[in-house]
Amino acid sequence: MANRTQIVCLCEGKKGGSIDEVFVNKLIKSLDPSWLRPWPGSNALRIVPCGGRKAVLERMPSELRSCLAAGGKTTLMVWADLDDDKADGDALKADFWQQAQEKGIKKEEFDSIVLVFAKDRLENWIQFLQTGNTDESIEGPRLKHNREVAEAAKKLADLCKDGKAIKGIPPSLQWSCNNWLTLTKRMN
Repeated sequence: MANRTQIVCLCEGKKGGSIDEVFVNKLIKSLDPSWLRPWPGSNALRIVPCGGRKAVLERMPSELRSCLAAGGKTTLMVWADLDDDKADGDALKADFWQQAQEKGIKKEEFDSIVLVFAKDRLENWIQFLQTGNTDESIEGPRLKHNREVAEAAKKLADLCKDGKAIKGIPPSLQWSCNNWLTLTKRMN
């Protein structure tokens, strides 16, 4: 782990070949949580593209241990897709909890992770942020331009900061927002 990293984000995708990195980076930096302050020569945010969901699942316990060992306000975020085999965030959370238990992670340690699970792909969230609606039962249209990904992440950050209920929010996005709110309550 980079020295003094405060948030480590495991996500799907390959380095430079996925919109996930762009979305995560822009969202966290736009949210600019009060406790996330970089030190000279440090990285406040470290994004780790892992390939597929299975690789994210397998890497999570060791990254959590590293975050816990760093102490302070170092937080692990896990970004993954629900895909067709998981009905909702709770179903995928159970898989991550099982993996954690197999690696000796305690419940209170596991509960420190911020889980962010999009149904199928982040493209559905971006479609919702761009148009006001999406159907999470259908994979959202693929995006190739980082600018529109970053603009959608910024819009989501603005909506989060506003704190008002978001009309028509996709269920997976609402589930994930609730996990972020749990983190911010702990950190403040």
